[in-house]
Amino acid sequence: MPLLPGAEPFRHDGGEVGVLVCHGFTGSPQSVRPWADYLAERGLTVSLPLLPGHGTRWQDMAVTGWQDWYAEVDRELWTLRERCSRVFVCGLSMGGALSLRLAARHGDAVSGAVLVNPANKVHGLAARALPVVRHLVRTTKGIASDIAKPGMEETGYDRVPLHAAHSFRRFLRMLDSELPQVTQPLLLMHSPHDHVVPPADSARILARVSSRDVTERLLDRSYHVATLDHDAPTVFEETYAFIGRLSAGTGEESAGAPRTASRG
Repeated sequence: MPLLPGAEPFRHDGGEVGVLVCHGFTGSPQSVRPWADYLAERGLTVSLPLLPGHGTRWQDMAVTGWQDWYAEVDRELWTLRERCSRVFVCGLSMGGALSLRLAARHGDAVSGAVLVNPANKVHGLAARALPVVRHLVRTTKGIASDIAKPGMEETGYDRVPLHAAHSFRRFLRMLDSELPQVTQPLLLMHSPHDHVVPPADSARILARVSSRDVTERLLDRSYHVATLDHDAPTVFEETYAFIGRLSAGTGEESAGAPRTASRG
């Protein structure tokens, strides 16, 4: 099946610091490609995989589930670890959730995580009905292109396959129980005017993780796909500064240092 424009995976061989960038549910690498390009242009080794079932047609996604999506980013993490001294994970929406699980499960193999509008829950009254409804209705309306900036569009599906949505819901419920295992430095950026993932998800994540080096940034001018929106430069610059601080060995917190948070 041909890929949608911009849905191609991306890899760049750079220096000793690696970055895994993860796209979101029903989206594609196109939504986070400028983020990956920015980091690659500054000499980092970058991997941006295409998640199984994404980037083609929604029917392909309907036969995949969270185990497939997570296995893909898990493989990419270990590929980066083979050639890089440090690896950071970055993700938008579901990509942020996948990044959190990598951090929870792999400890020191992940040096830090950068999350943009990360998902923690499938919302709405229909979410509870997914176990039954998915057998009766194949899809619902899509969630792509929640972007404030005029003229910008996200390459993603115009329909959400409900079998995949049910699997995603199960994944998020499991991940929520694993969040206390996340101890790495964390940069979380979220949009107050997100129409896909509410700010409550970011608040829940920040309350549940055990990370002590925590930075929170508000993306006031953007909607959900902030990596293609007005605040994209802020996302890119903050990510690079976060990685640079930790890679240089400055700012690494001792085990007994207090947890801090900053907002901007």
